[in-house]
Amino acid sequence: MTKEEIKELVNLFAEANISKIKIKEQDGFEIELERDMCCDTPTPVCPPSATPQPINVNVVNETHHTPTKNNQPSITSPMVGTFYQAPSPGAAPFVKAGTNVKKGDTIAIIEAMKIMNEIEAEFDCRIVEVLVADGQPVEFGMPLFAVEKL
Repeated sequence: MTKEEIKELVNLFAEANISKIKIKEQDGFEIELERDMCCDTPTPVCPPSATPQPINVNVVNETHHTPTKNNQPSITSPMVGTFYQAPSPGAAPFVKAGTNVKKGDTIAIIEAMKIMNEIEAEFDCRIVEVLVADGQPVEFGMPLFAVEKL
């Protein structure tokens, strides 16, 4: 077998959906090609991502509610992540300035490590001001909402 014939055989083997081929010629020449088919499956260019399941996060430490610049209480971020005002793009925000919320109401979402964490109000309050823009990164303890306790 010539070099060109071997190259052509290797190319055909690479394109074929077979895992092993063995060729013996009368003059004693022998060639065997083998590959592991489990690893040759093409990976999708954009693998579909699973929809993250929300996790309810209750802020239990009263110290997380620090005063804002006007000595007004605030609800702060319990984690580092990305702040979202609405459950999905284009949806209405959970709360706006002037909204009254009860303890346990979802007021925002913080995405951390591809997990959507629902942020709930720890106490009854009125949202005075949303302090963070939608889609902005937040840090632990960063004020998210200026509130007025009810």
